[in-house]
Amino acid sequence: MTRRHWVRWGVLVGIVWASGCNGGGTQPPGPPTNLVTSGGDGQNWYFNNPLPTPLSVTVLDANGRAVPGVVVTWAVTQGGGGVTPAQSTTNANGVATTSDSIGSSTLQKVNASVTGLPNAATLTEAASAPPTTASVAVADFSFSPTAVVIQTGGTVTWTWGGAALHNVTYDGGPTPLPTNSGTQATGTHQNTITTVGRYTYHCSVHPTQMTGSVTVVH
Repeated sequence: MTRRHWVRWGVLVGIVWASGCNGGGTQPPGPPTNLVTSGGDGQNWYFNNPLPTPLSVTVLDANGRAVPGVVVTWAVTQGGGGVTPAQSTTNANGVATTSDSIGSSTLQKVNASVTGLPNAATLTEAASAPPTTASVAVADFSFSPTAVVIQTGGTVTWTWGGAALHNVTYDGGPTPLPTNSGTQATGTHQNTITTVGRYTYHCSVHPTQMTGSVTVVH
């Protein structure tokens, strides 16, 4: 082997050694040192109903890298309701999640904790009674608002305005679907809905421009 080849070989070995010592940027994370909220905090929803967004936290090591495979324990510390599951394990991104059903109190606090960490992450949620009625304006080629929430047995009223013809045509939700409206330029249409779920609808005259939804909660 020539001297030039020896030099090249030495450089290559040095690079490989340095890469191995430095981890090449792919060193595994260290033990968990920190727990931070990453989703579902600060929601406002309705008594005795599951929150729309699951609660999630991220477990990090001392260098801020996500730590997978860590068991997180969830517990309601203030207010009612409950979480399912009570324990979950962080995924490859260091994130653990749980579903939260808020109770009958206006404020709920949920703690997420990891064995060996001194501090828990706290998520705070708020709740109120769901509305019994909702109103939607039908005009200018739009439904306003596009999404409403009512409690079971509540009523939604659509009120037409303007010169164009529109209708309310349901296309999704628990069956049987509520009654569709006629195609009209004036007047109103009402649906009283007793089954929990999310109902979607559109105007069949302007199906891409006009869509909406009704969410029915307990």
